[in-house]
Amino acid sequence: MSTLSFTQYSFIGADATKFLQGQVTIHVERLEESFTQYTVICDLKGRIQFGLWLKKISSEHFEITVSSDQATDFEQHIRKYGAFAKITLSAVGEVFPTLKQHSTVFSAEKTDIVAWQHEAITDGQAWITQATAHAFQPQELRLHQRHGIQYDKGCYLGQEVIARLWFKAQPKQWLHLIEGVGTAPEPLTKLATGIQVVNSLAVDENTYQALVIARPQSLEEEQTLSVLELPTHLQGDVARPK
Repeated sequence: MSTLSFTQYSFIGADATKFLQGQVTIHVERLEESFTQYTVICDLKGRIQFGLWLKKISSEHFEITVSSDQATDFEQHIRKYGAFAKITLSAVGEVFPTLKQHSTVFSAEKTDIVAWQHEAITDGQAWITQATAHAFQPQELRLHQRHGIQYDKGCYLGQEVIARLWFKAQPKQWLHLIEGVGTAPEPLTKLATGIQVVNSLAVDENTYQALVIARPQSLEEEQTLSVLELPTHLQGDVARPK
């Protein structure tokens, strides 16, 4: 049984698009209507604070879904930064995930969240919860390969740090899919030097699979873990093309 759950919000107002454009890592104005896109809000250090699934109904109406353990902090964040914006955030309630063609969609109809977790992990769809807030950078999670971050948009929270890492640096560690023996480790567990868990799930009594942020050399040296293939669109170099 999973303890993971999701809360959905209705986000409405004349300033909805403008406000989100200054918050999330995607270009909100270009977001296709009725398509659910995973994106993030970062802190000023360029690390992911909130993971959210954003669905554009219109330029003044969005659906936003977050893990329920981040809901209270997310509401406080919107109130803080949106105090003078023409926006209204209203809780819709608990929703349930389904994976469709590398994208997660939500509805009020109950689904098997454990099954979704397994599908999301094997599909490389790392997600952020309260436990992993402020721990990872978007590039480390291959978010750009999931269309969850655009580097040609205007300013947003953490943008200066994120842009500098993309345009002037080479990442040392990034997302991998692994399989290990034993109990599924908790998020942020360090399996070895240079290998840290993002999401994990037991496959059976003796085996687990996990999405980890790791240095490739660390995975090569760690004989107790098997590296599994991610989907094709997540197999490329995470660094900016030269």
